[in-house]
Amino acid sequence: MPFQFEVDRELFLKATGDGHFFAKKGTMVADQGKFKYSKRLLGTNEGNIVGRVLNHVGRRVTGENLEIMEVEGSGMVFLSDQEAHVTIITLEDNGPWQNIKVESEDLLAFTEQCHYGVSIVGTGILSQRGLFTSQLSFNGYGAQVAIKTKGNPLVLQAPCRVDPDAVVAWTGANPTPKLDVNLKTFIGQTSGESYMYEFNEPGQIVIVQPFERESGVKFGIDDKRYQPEEQSSAFKNTFGGGLGGMAQGGQPQGQQSGIGGLIGNLLGGGK
Repeated sequence: MPFQFEVDRELFLKATGDGHFFAKKGTMVADQGKFKYSKRLLGTNEGNIVGRVLNHVGRRVTGENLEIMEVEGSGMVFLSDQEAHVTIITLEDNGPWQNIKVESEDLLAFTEQCHYGVSIVGTGILSQRGLFTSQLSFNGYGAQVAIKTKGNPLVLQAPCRVDPDAVVAWTGANPTPKLDVNLKTFIGQTSGESYMYEFNEPGQIVIVQPFERESGVKFGIDDKRYQPEEQSSAFKNTFGGGLGGMAQGGQPQGQQSGIGGLIGNLLGGGK
């Protein structure tokens, strides 16, 4: 049976089955069965080698390149990340849960039936979020994504506006930035909320954590945002147990110089 995700004690992801799935590097805390954990050099998507290389390079250049390990075997695996609360999302063939955008730092694991890519946010330069975000899309029955928040998340339905430094994930279209730039902004007399993300797509779901990242302009591979944070199974706290397709709730080595080093860093620097 392919791997299925469920939440255990709110802070653990329990993956049960046989075959393989993908997870953030270093998050395995226990297993029961027989498993192998290995680095994934060219990403997680199936397809020809050229397409896989381009996808990998794209994610790495944009800074949305989560260090991924492939978990292969049979039995039960438990994952956790710095006391993060875990939430599981089941993707669907159509409808609002066809895909979900989520920050790499807030992504814990996903099944092999998910397509892992990058979505251009474009205006995220205004916040700690950067210009891009990771996108997990339905690519077969059993597609599940485990995300995490620092504390129990708030789950909202559009229309809504949120702080870009607190948003974790959303379904549907990317948000529209709303700026409040005036004289008071420049002399420091505003409330501190000078920009927001606005979501307006009908049926769109937005997930926000009770924690704000440090703001700042970040770009591509120089972006150091991706530190483990926390996340939650608390969709049920907001919507009473279900939401659309919801289920239950290191330091880099020295780089080489020259074109050979560049190619090596792009292909081998991430999981």
